[in-house]
Amino acid sequence: MSSWPPDLDEQYAAVGDARPRRPRVRMSGRQRREQLIGVGRHLFAQKGYAAVSVEEIASEAAVSKPVVYEHFGGKEGLYAVIVDREMNRLLTSISDSLTGDHPRQLLTQAGTALFDYIENEADGFRILVRDSPASASGFDSLILEVAVRVDHVLATQFRARGINPKLSTMYAQMLVGMVAHTGQWWLDARKPKKKEVVAHLVNLAWNGLAHLEAKPELP
Repeated sequence: MSSWPPDLDEQYAAVGDARPRRPRVRMSGRQRREQLIGVGRHLFAQKGYAAVSVEEIASEAAVSKPVVYEHFGGKEGLYAVIVDREMNRLLTSISDSLTGDHPRQLLTQAGTALFDYIENEADGFRILVRDSPASASGFDSLILEVAVRVDHVLATQFRARGINPKLSTMYAQMLVGMVAHTGQWWLDARKPKKKEVVAHLVNLAWNGLAHLEAKPELP
């Protein structure tokens, strides 16, 4: 990344002093777009949305600022594309994991899918859980999307257990929030090991659901 002002480039060029520069690689429009997404993903994960500038993105990609604007309309457009990709990647992973029919098995699969993503795509998860502009609130949207899918599974189980299925939406929010925020904590803690954390999450969720009261009251 350059540490000197752009006007120095012109001054050095004027006196014939060639300054070492990162070569600009010729790419197709699609390749350049993917490169900018990769650069932006890394910078946003490390610094957060507010701390990253278009200038920094362009510098890291060895392109001019207009190239970033041409592809994404600006920093916010690039960020929105990255958030959308990460959400789709995680939601697809969770959906694909739900292959069983027993509730405890489904809880285990969904929890494992989330923690696999956190372990293998740490930058992506950091972007989703960081503060973001209002047009791309990744973490809140993610929780809502996952909760909708969990809601369907819970409603079926509630009917079978004689519990009002209309309550499944509320319970889905509780379960998904618990798992997601535990994942947010584990992103940096990384202890205990992934399988152990998932086992404890399933233990808490399943044993709570297994002894669920149809009409709970506060003491």
